[in-house]
Amino acid sequence: MSEKPNNEKQFSRRDFLKTTGMATGGIIGGSLLGGVVGYNMSPVNPGAEQGATSGQQGEQTASQENPGRLFFHNDADFETISQAMERIFPEDDMGPGAIALGAPYFLDMQLAGAYGNNSKEYMQGPFYEGEPTQGYQSRLTRAELFTLGIERLNAVANNEHDSNFATLEAEQMDEVLDSFQKGDADMGVPAATARPDTFFGLLRSATLEGVYSDPMYRGNRNMDGWRMKQFPGHQHAYIQQIESDSFVEVEPQSLYGGGN
Repeated sequence: MSEKPNNEKQFSRRDFLKTTGMATGGIIGGSLLGGVVGYNMSPVNPGAEQGATSGQQGEQTASQENPGRLFFHNDADFETISQAMERIFPEDDMGPGAIALGAPYFLDMQLAGAYGNNSKEYMQGPFYEGEPTQGYQSRLTRAELFTLGIERLNAVANNEHDSNFATLEAEQMDEVLDSFQKGDADMGVPAATARPDTFFGLLRSATLEGVYSDPMYRGNRNMDGWRMKQFPGHQHAYIQQIESDSFVEVEPQSLYGGGN
């Protein structure tokens, strides 16, 4: 029997690695990332590997910057949470901030899935006020808690600065967020239902995860979050670099195998 052409072998192996890489990445990603595996398996930048034209690349860039929202249907709510995430991970001389990296869209996708709905968690009573060391102990789903948190961010901002959160100066935003982090803000509900420091903790975690997650989850746009950390992403192998005596900079790759 004649041997199959080499290009057919390479395609099959590459297809296998990409497919198993998606599944493995979802398992390694933990509870937050695990909630959306299989939710949207379309590449963030599908033209990167296929030599897209300049016009197509421009359309893909616009699509990356505004991929559409699944949870935040209200523009004002999305702007509020985006500005809050930007204050937690602001743009500076080291690189882009949370907004430019797409972290708000990462959170939007998570809240629309199992993570936001607490689909795989026990959510029945009795409910007691948790200790600060216990983390998330709310009777609200994460989607409900973020919705309440956004409303309270604006309420506190208006009470203290006569303006919605997204329109405040940077220092004023930090002041409001600091009150949530310290647990001093008013959530408008009993502490057994929702604590301000719990909301802030979830917001901070989602921000960092959106900045450093694989781009397939709509955050870490262009893998710039990884580049700032010199993290190589999901490489298939390090055969060419393993014996080097010096630090080797490796162009990062996402689970789709693309380099940007």
